[in-house]
Amino acid sequence: MPFKAVPQKFSASIKEVEIGVGDKTLKLGGEQVFPFYSFDGEIKNPPAVGVEIADTGVDRNIPGIAAFYAGADTVADAAAKACTMPGASFICLNLIGADPNGENRPIADSVALCKDVAGKVTLPLVIQGSGNIEKDKELFPKIAEALQGKNVLLLSAKEENYKQIAVAAVQAYGQKIGAESSVDINLAKQLNVLVSQMGINATSVVMNLGCAVAGYGFEYVASTIERVKGAALAQNDTMLQMPIITPLGADAWSVKETVVSEEDFPEWGPLEQRGINMEVSTAIAVLVAGSNAVVLRHPESVATVSGFIAALM
Repeated sequence: MPFKAVPQKFSASIKEVEIGVGDKTLKLGGEQVFPFYSFDGEIKNPPAVGVEIADTGVDRNIPGIAAFYAGADTVADAAAKACTMPGASFICLNLIGADPNGENRPIADSVALCKDVAGKVTLPLVIQGSGNIEKDKELFPKIAEALQGKNVLLLSAKEENYKQIAVAAVQAYGQKIGAESSVDINLAKQLNVLVSQMGINATSVVMNLGCAVAGYGFEYVASTIERVKGAALAQNDTMLQMPIITPLGADAWSVKETVVSEEDFPEWGPLEQRGINMEVSTAIAVLVAGSNAVVLRHPESVATVSGFIAALM
């Protein structure tokens, strides 16, 4: 008996969220099929690959990264250079230097840097906060005000600070926000419900479900993303129909495999290639699970993952 393909297309769809302005606007979501199921239906907006630039500067200890950003002496210059990286769809500025448990950079300095970067990049801009709940509560509203008209995505609003961030970013200044939870479908839905109760439309929200690197409890990450996407499409759960973004560059370059030297573990091979492998394997896995965007660091990782996406579209 010949095989007869039966398309699995849903009446439900993932909400479409736009970031950026002008001819470089990026659309996330919008699909009515499972990840990469282009044989079942059109995928309006392929998954996107972003490049992370930290406010503390790029990692000059990694040869491939150092070579790509040669001559880019400031963070803003590096962000502008990242816009030319093959396969890049957006830039993610990580304000890790603002963390009170780290360098604790003043809010005014972080806002000034965001304005500088926003003025130089030619791709849509995502801004990742300090990771400190109280600091981000103050930081994001000021960034949202300073970048009016840029339509940036602010990562991320958590249950402890979503009210201040959502009101300032979306209602006051027309930005987009990421709703961040800790790898749990129920927590993700609960936060989305809370945000929606404030009058925030789903088309202004992207989910950041959290991440772990492949080999480090990653199976739970993948299954959570799959469950969220399945509930959104198959069960038409409107509180889980926002697109998903997964920043993973920082995680990939901080595990043992990408930190220990070649002298200590020669059998593991070159350190730089290990980092690229961790980024690529994790990124492809979360994309197949259902993420609509990933954030990476290494130029080779960005090119490889974007090539993978193009090959399956």
